[in-house]
Amino acid sequence: MTRAAGSDSPEPAQTQPAGRSRRRLGVEVWIVLGLSLGQSGVYAMVRLVDRLTREERLSQQRATMNTSRHEREYLDLTYQLLGIGFALVPVALALFLLSEPGQSALRRIGLELSRPWRDVVIGAGLAAVIGIPGLGVYALGLALDWNVSISPSGLNDHWWTVPILILAALKNALLEEVVAVGYLMTRLRQLGWQVPAMIAASAVLRGSYHLYQGYGMALGNVAMGVVFGWWYHRTGRVMPLVIAHTIIDVVSFVGYELFGEQLGVSS
Repeated sequence: MTRAAGSDSPEPAQTQPAGRSRRRLGVEVWIVLGLSLGQSGVYAMVRLVDRLTREERLSQQRATMNTSRHEREYLDLTYQLLGIGFALVPVALALFLLSEPGQSALRRIGLELSRPWRDVVIGAGLAAVIGIPGLGVYALGLALDWNVSISPSGLNDHWWTVPILILAALKNALLEEVVAVGYLMTRLRQLGWQVPAMIAASAVLRGSYHLYQGYGMALGNVAMGVVFGWWYHRTGRVMPLVIAHTIIDVVSFVGYELFGEQLGVSS
């Protein structure tokens, strides 16, 4: 049974696959995560160990996002576009694996554009609920030496810098919300997990690949994951989460690029 178009109710519980099918689904989940966010989580944990074993305090170190990849402008642009494009391959894989005959993966996890204005309003609300307290979490983490100092943009000043930052924000949103929420929670439901465990797994995964920013930011992202996981469980729709995440990252990336120097936070 599939959800009717326009319904806000989450996808009904599905029959648990038996024996071999359950094992195959479990292996599939590990493979998808190993190719995407799970891999990022492992690297982030190693990076945190590296940071914690340096002489500098954690708050004295800096993590720079969206860095330039070549000194020549158009080769840099090429590398940026390739990086964004290939980072979305796990999203395509997750959607492919969720698709079934007669059932669209986009509809299954609520990634379609059936109600754009409503999704935008809800997404903007979620962005405010997460983003505004997130600034406080970041500041508190620095004060307590739980976080590194974060530079959201390390790109050189080119005509394409802002468009690339917007695309990078959209890429992050699609990758994280489709894989860590829509795909993972759907598969865990099929494997018989209870709702609190599904939300916790999704949230811990989200926190893991932010560990390179420090454990304060990782905990903040776990909290974000709980809110987003709960919302997906209640509504069965990923699109508002993608919109919210995109807004948060656009404000962070583009705001830093345009106003970092004026605010005295440039790298």
